[in-house]
Amino acid sequence: MSEHSTDVSATETAGAPAAAGRPAVKAVIPAAGMATRFLPTTKAVPKELLPVVDRPVLQYIVEEAAAAGLANVLLVTGRGKTSMVEHFDRQPYLESRLADKGDTARLDAVRATSEIADIFTCRQAEPLGLGHAVACAESHIGDAPFAVLLGDEFVAKDDPLLPDMLQIQARTGGIVLAFIEVPQEETDRYGIASVTEPEAGLAEGREVVRVTGLVEKPHPEEAPSNLAVVGRYVLPAGIFDAIRRTKPGSGGEIQLTDAMALMLAEGAPVHGIVYRGRRYDTGLPLGYLQTVVDLACQHPDLGGEFRAWLGDFLARDAGTTG
Repeated sequence: MSEHSTDVSATETAGAPAAAGRPAVKAVIPAAGMATRFLPTTKAVPKELLPVVDRPVLQYIVEEAAAAGLANVLLVTGRGKTSMVEHFDRQPYLESRLADKGDTARLDAVRATSEIADIFTCRQAEPLGLGHAVACAESHIGDAPFAVLLGDEFVAKDDPLLPDMLQIQARTGGIVLAFIEVPQEETDRYGIASVTEPEAGLAEGREVVRVTGLVEKPHPEEAPSNLAVVGRYVLPAGIFDAIRRTKPGSGGEIQLTDAMALMLAEGAPVHGIVYRGRRYDTGLPLGYLQTVVDLACQHPDLGGEFRAWLGDFLARDAGTTG
């Protein structure tokens, strides 16, 4: 964790939010994990670069950030992850070859990756938890609010989540989270929130709740609700001081949930949007495969043919296993 401190006011240090009205303009994507569930593939290829039809997972996430106005993106990387940054670099030789061949469609697609956002990077020397990864971004973020997008999930383009989260944070100056409802028996896989009744007027068409408590990976019988924190956060800069004062928690790691719970206890407002749109979670092999199939079926060029093949495949499979 970074040892230096930002210029944070005394009230922020005590957990109170920065003044409302200052919008977030930067995004942080923690992407230093070893992705052991995908070995041996991820021995050499970062999980964030696994392909989903025609682009890697990470590109979907950067595009989601940029579409919400967050065109300054910091990748928190680890050993063997330099290819993630290179994906967003210009490739003059490749571009010239495609131009010579007259392959303008692929040329435009390759060039577009370097124009999505301004990509920056910092190194997390060892994976000590999500809170530790976020702390690595402190010198890049400074004293402004910012968004955190986990590097293995994204939401459907036709139901974006970040714009409403950014709007709420600008109005309240506090922490804004994204929730999904999970089966009670799965609460020990997530940070779980206790909440009030929905609050009106913060985001039109969304169910927005006030958070009264956060606990990391509780046993199902001890979980305060079935609302699970998922990989989108909009945070005030005071989170960095809270992380410094957070002791290792679940798994012996510095948990972002615990740092947010500390800010909540010290008076920072915390709100959450209960998201019911399509969310793609590529963090586990099954979720990754489901994402590939779902987006392949929606692809404008490949979708029709792929759906036809998939229908035939399922019919054949049913015939052989029925």
